[in-house]
Amino acid sequence: MTIKRESILSAIVTALAGTTGVSSRIFRSRVEAVARNEAPALLVEPGDDVANQRPVSNCWIDWNLTVDIAVYTRGAVPDQLAAPIVEDVHAKVMEGRTLGGLVMDIWPARVQHLKDQADATAGWTVLSYGVRYRTRADDLTQ
Repeated sequence: MTIKRESILSAIVTALAGTTGVSSRIFRSRVEAVARNEAPALLVEPGDDVANQRPVSNCWIDWNLTVDIAVYTRGAVPDQLAAPIVEDVHAKVMEGRTLGGLVMDIWPARVQHLKDQADATAGWTVLSYGVRYRTRADDLTQ
């Protein structure tokens, strides 16, 4: 079985399929640099995952997970190039706000705009989302 956090990240990657201008360039926690010919691309990564014990029951733990989705673009004005991709990513992540019942809620937390001088200007627009989900106290898969 897979722990619930991994199921959530996988569901987000699946939800992002067909994102405007990205095609199949959606990566999960990629460690190698994104090549110039791979732009635009999306990278989905987990951030902090904080447990909040429910006071009503010792059987369940509510978690607040941060998920970062980086939109990688190359060009003179990378944040402008990212705008239609960001719009589509946000719509896909927020659709239903439960990932088909896998999570309790999703909300936007922050957006960062980063630039990198490579052989041409590269930009990262990082969308951070808060995700609330619940697991059994004794089993992270349920």
